[in-house]
Amino acid sequence: MMRAELDTESLARKIDVDPKTIERWITKNRVPHAKSRAKAAAVLGETQTYLWPDAFDEQQRSEISESELVKIYHRRTQVDDDTWARLVDQADEHLDVLALAGLFFPEQQRNLAKTLCQKAKSGTKVRILLGDPDGESVARRGAEENIGAAMGAKVHNVLSFYESHADHDCFEIRFHDTTLYNSIYRFDDDMLVNSHIYGVHAAHAPVFWYRRLPGGALFEAYADSFDSIWFGAVRAWDRLGEAS
Repeated sequence: MMRAELDTESLARKIDVDPKTIERWITKNRVPHAKSRAKAAAVLGETQTYLWPDAFDEQQRSEISESELVKIYHRRTQVDDDTWARLVDQADEHLDVLALAGLFFPEQQRNLAKTLCQKAKSGTKVRILLGDPDGESVARRGAEENIGAAMGAKVHNVLSFYESHADHDCFEIRFHDTTLYNSIYRFDDDMLVNSHIYGVHAAHAPVFWYRRLPGGALFEAYADSFDSIWFGAVRAWDRLGEAS
């Protein structure tokens, strides 16, 4: 409520409940009814499970999580270009990318950097995490795929697509050196998770399409993992400036 700059009375008006009801949620740890939970979470920009961790028991969370899985592709190449483009276009609040290189993404999206810049300026939070081209994780993955230093070169190729916007301060790219178990592509409440298989190129590994549901655990688990990596990563252009 503080982040949203709302007091008890203003929140109550927005979700059509008595202010005393909201006071009980806060002071007596009461869990609201489902309809009120949904309205409050939407107004406050948080998930229901974040606001009320005890709102769903384990059985409910398990059943809801199963429903979060929209589709499984047995390899990433099955996800057609139109699907990627539509997901990018519909993202209004969050657009996150976590990969080692993910060169296919800017290659297939015409003028992606310009699109992301426009989205960021209109309020979309755009965050891109790429593997540190000089880091251990990129080197290890290159060895596992028998392409050696080419993996690091892929990262530099990806950066070339975004270089024209390096000084715009519109969206941010960071380097990570994390052991990556899967690549993550988030578009608001939709997320494509590209699983990693030892020795198999990511394009030939499965993709799981998740859609966030109140009370679900899968989408949030991947979103939390992204945040953990993001806050430990370094700004890409700063790192390259130091290297030069």
